[in-house]
Amino acid sequence: MQMKDLIPWARKEHASDMKDQDDNPISALQREMNRTFDNFWNRFGSVDWPFAGGEVRSDVVATDDAVEVSVELPGLEMKDLEVSVSNDLLTVKGEKKIERQDEKKGYYLSERSYGSIYRTIPLPPGADGRKAEASFKNGVLTIRLPHSPEAQANVQRIEVKSS
Repeated sequence: MQMKDLIPWARKEHASDMKDQDDNPISALQREMNRTFDNFWNRFGSVDWPFAGGEVRSDVVATDDAVEVSVELPGLEMKDLEVSVSNDLLTVKGEKKIERQDEKKGYYLSERSYGSIYRTIPLPPGADGRKAEASFKNGVLTIRLPHSPEAQANVQRIEVKSS
């Protein structure tokens, strides 16, 4: 929900009412104030706040010999991550903390940004968590879980015939 959805006079259904009042100076002032507030709030609508209620993109791909999971974690560092496997569940946890302070003549700036991720991904039967390998490069966490030898031995290929 955007902020303008909460402001009744900013809704588009009132556009016809405004056209009828073009020559009214109060209506003109109101339209100008609405435009000013819309421009102000639209700046915040385009800001990307990682992990603050936003989506974390992840892909799970099963190949013949392994399950490969990739998770995009922009802004996180390897020290901020925790990856674990338990009961056929892969868990990725991470927390991002950024604090910045800048003090110069005439002003003081202090900014803090926090975000966290907690993602649990169910693994298909046969993925061997004990032999999992993980790498982290350019904000993308990649985890490779090979299939157990038993799971690979149970795979039976079925010939498909045309009818």
